[in-house]
Amino acid sequence: MVQPDRLQEYLQRLSPPTRSNLLTELERLELCGAEIPGSAFITEKLRAEFRTNGQTQKRTSSPARYFFLPLEPMLVDGAPEHANSGRIQRGSLAAIWEWISRDLLPTMARDFTSQMTDLIAADKQREARQAASTFQTKVVKSLENIIGSPDSVAQIRNRLATYTASKTAYDDLTKMLGVLRAREALAKFNDALPAKINKFEDAQVAKVTQLLEGFAKDHPEQIPFALTLVAGRLKTNWQLIRLATKAAPSKNAADIAATPYAAAVSMVLDRLEDQRATLRFALKNERILVAREILAFVYDTEYALRVRIDLLDQSDWGRRLDELMAAIAALVDAEVSRFPEKVGHILGSRRLRSHQSFAGRMTYWTWKGRDAVNDGLAFCRKMVSGPEKSRA
Repeated sequence: MVQPDRLQEYLQRLSPPTRSNLLTELERLELCGAEIPGSAFITEKLRAEFRTNGQTQKRTSSPARYFFLPLEPMLVDGAPEHANSGRIQRGSLAAIWEWISRDLLPTMARDFTSQMTDLIAADKQREARQAASTFQTKVVKSLENIIGSPDSVAQIRNRLATYTASKTAYDDLTKMLGVLRAREALAKFNDALPAKINKFEDAQVAKVTQLLEGFAKDHPEQIPFALTLVAGRLKTNWQLIRLATKAAPSKNAADIAATPYAAAVSMVLDRLEDQRATLRFALKNERILVAREILAFVYDTEYALRVRIDLLDQSDWGRRLDELMAAIAALVDAEVSRFPEKVGHILGSRRLRSHQSFAGRMTYWTWKGRDAVNDGLAFCRKMVSGPEKSRA
């Protein structure tokens, strides 16, 4: 086991930029659930050096923040295991900015940083936004000229790998390009959306669909980013799937997958994936009440997907949902099994198992006995195709 004094000595040998990048990578791995011996000590020391006001994620410099501003609604702090065509990992931005500044347009980036530093210091917000827009256009044109050939792609991937070990950095770079290409149209679409959508009912679905159709005429490839903007307005996340189900001729998964808004279903599954990671951290830190709220969200989302999409189990969506729910059940099972059966556990309580919907009854059968988990799930899924589903 490495001693703290030796770790401290090792950190002191690194340059400040290297220590900062090390912290970024450790935080990214932490979000992925990776367990690295000695990382807690290193992270604590580096956060004390580079983070302020309790920050746990690196924030880019002020000029870079202005450059990345159009991406802000699409940024997520999460594990990058699953790709989401409408979201960009915040952890990729530092590496992308380093690549732009050192490899893509080093002279222009240096001039931009100098210009922005003066404008920000003088609080000239309008001029700063204009300067950022000008540089965004230069980056877009430069990327469009080099990103097409396989050789260029390989070179960009290799250079990005020198700034981060994340395998999603290149994908996030291409997503950044898509957002910047349509940044004005996305901003206009965002402004046209309701400030908050408490209930995504037929009238609201029709209004948002009309906005999406107008946006898609000129920017069909950027629809996932528009869907992300819609998701940000919803009080109930899973309701995003209504854009896809309403556009389909039937409730069958195959018909829904053929709609322009099919990505909405994958995005809801991505949110479940995020909740699985959040649940893992909550259980690891013994935040049981938080875990209970997460499970309530998970069960409601699963219920909505299963009753609103027919033949879901025959689709990739259904198989992914099954895998997610099995992984979540394993997390909760491991937590509950730490306690004697006679003591009980809040995550296995009857109240949670009967949570406000059929999903709660499904959970009841899951937790009726750990040895009967699979049978309970099978039983409940049969019920889904029965009268409960026909009333949905």
